[in-house]
Amino acid sequence: MRNKLFDTFDEAVADIPDGASIMFSGFAGPGTPRNLIAALHRQGAKEIHAISNTPGRWGDSSLVDLSLLVQSRRVAKVSAAFTAATHPSAKLPFTELYEAGEIDAELMPQGTLAERIRAAGAGIAGFYTAAGVGTEIADGKEVRNFDGRDYLLELPLPADYAFIHAHTADDLGNLQYRLTQRNFGPIMARAAKVTIVELDEPIVLSGDIDPDAVHTPGIFVDRMIVIPADATKEVKNQR
Repeated sequence: MRNKLFDTFDEAVADIPDGASIMFSGFAGPGTPRNLIAALHRQGAKEIHAISNTPGRWGDSSLVDLSLLVQSRRVAKVSAAFTAATHPSAKLPFTELYEAGEIDAELMPQGTLAERIRAAGAGIAGFYTAAGVGTEIADGKEVRNFDGRDYLLELPLPADYAFIHAHTADDLGNLQYRLTQRNFGPIMARAAKVTIVELDEPIVLSGDIDPDAVHTPGIFVDRMIVIPADATKEVKNQR
């Protein structure tokens, strides 16, 4: 049996090349793989295509999230559902770089983002959705009419790597998430060539997790790192 457990976050991300496409789980809150993001920042990979619900919180946040890589000019493109701050008085680091022409963006409805990721993991070649019809999102996309209503053809969205934050796992890589860690984690784990997971709790033996309670089967997990007991689960930004 292949050992999926890595000793350090730096070791787990050491081979990620420039130009890699990477999925980042979480809503910029619970479920965000902060330790893996921090390790990738130290590693130095650039020209990343980031796939995430949002490109990180606004610049005054002290917590590590995708904005750390965005502000460091490590991200070339973002595919996301939200690319603006939730309050009009705030401005994301991504927004400033986008307006300056230093980063590319692909914006889509949240449901479309989730379904494109799910389709990639399920081997689905494409799907039709009414979300985005008649907007800029429809530009350049095939439109078909079903029962008198127009739908857009959307294509799957795979990635080279997925960074996932889960609660616990067994030694086979079967994962359990806690609360909103479960948002994008399960579908991203299936849609990436290499899935890397940071864990809140120590790994248990195979069989210790009830099969009915497994949220992501271990076949989709390649690398796991347990967050050290003396480390904070909410990694602070040290840039």
